[in-house]
Amino acid sequence: MAHGRVVTTAGHLRRREPDLDHRIVGIVCGTRPEIIKLAPVYHALRHEPGVCVLWVHTGQHGDMAEGMLRCFGIEPDVRLTRKGASLEAFSLECRAQLDALMSERRWDLCIVQGDTESAFLGALSAFYRRVAVAHVEAGLRTYNLERPFPEEGLRQMISRLACMHFAPTERARSALLREGIEPEKILLTGNTVVDAQQWVSERHGIRPEGDPRRGHILVTSHRREHWGREMEDIFHAIADIARAHPEQRVLFPVHLNPVVQGPAHSILQGVTNVKLVAPLDYLEMQQALAGASLLLTDSGGLQEEAPTFGVPTLVLRRETERPEAVEAGCARIVGPDREAIVAAVERLLAHDDEAAAMRHVANPFGDGTAARRITQAVLARLAPVVEEAAVAA
Repeated sequence: MAHGRVVTTAGHLRRREPDLDHRIVGIVCGTRPEIIKLAPVYHALRHEPGVCVLWVHTGQHGDMAEGMLRCFGIEPDVRLTRKGASLEAFSLECRAQLDALMSERRWDLCIVQGDTESAFLGALSAFYRRVAVAHVEAGLRTYNLERPFPEEGLRQMISRLACMHFAPTERARSALLREGIEPEKILLTGNTVVDAQQWVSERHGIRPEGDPRRGHILVTSHRREHWGREMEDIFHAIADIARAHPEQRVLFPVHLNPVVQGPAHSILQGVTNVKLVAPLDYLEMQQALAGASLLLTDSGGLQEEAPTFGVPTLVLRRETERPEAVEAGCARIVGPDREAIVAAVERLLAHDDEAAAMRHVANPFGDGTAARRITQAVLARLAPVVEEAAVAA
């Protein structure tokens, strides 16, 4: 499969010049979760004749993204230059660079994932260039624009721009249908996060070990809507639980944002059985999940990943766009309230039958074949040029 020669252009650190007889599929992303969920799609598409896949890294996440790219063996074809520390400054500059990139040669399809600023900017830039947009993990909704903010607004806007909607679950598909999107534009795929987990687990030997009841409590909390008093309440709840159960180990990878770092360290630093660590890379986080007896998180991605390893999950949010885990019985919503968090953890620690029931629920988000389904749909849209290239190969 030819991807063309490597050239350099102004404003981009590196890119490939696609062959003229190839359809161009651009993948635009810039955050760690996007890389995880798009890596299986990227690798699947790169094996298809007649398709030139361009991985465009927006720079929204820095070092965290670089480690993730290495983990999945991806070298971006285009690296945009991030300017400005604020989300607003990033957005303005990223949008301009994406438009310049897409003006150089017309893409046949732009693939984005989820609900990040990078995903929205990729979809918007493609829309203005009349390039078809495919949305991976389409249809997640809370219908509350404040929670999560700004993600709920971004993913709803992407749905207005996309012409291919890859819904991870039946609930997501139903949400899109209710919003008036034509059924033929929606494909139920499962979530590519499961594909990614299977890929790394097979290659790096990640699996649960020992008695799941003896594992650590894994904690993550970083969401923008919790900044301030609610985040402090979450951290005080963790301290209450740890002090009440000195035999219980708590592992807390702390987000690098100072808004999270400050209260996390001031509230939890002196609690001896709470281990505050720097953010884990993807392999480290998967191993941390595999070794956990319980997960407390406000992360969307971890809600999807925990069932793969049978980890009961308490969601530190008032609502979730991933209710499938709650409905399946492997997760419970407890919110950011201090007393509610403590009560929920105490219940699971005291009633192992309930925790065991949560551990034995199959992952409701997919079976590891989502990337294959997405690739088949993309190839069908790009035909007949791709078919002609396959015959020639």
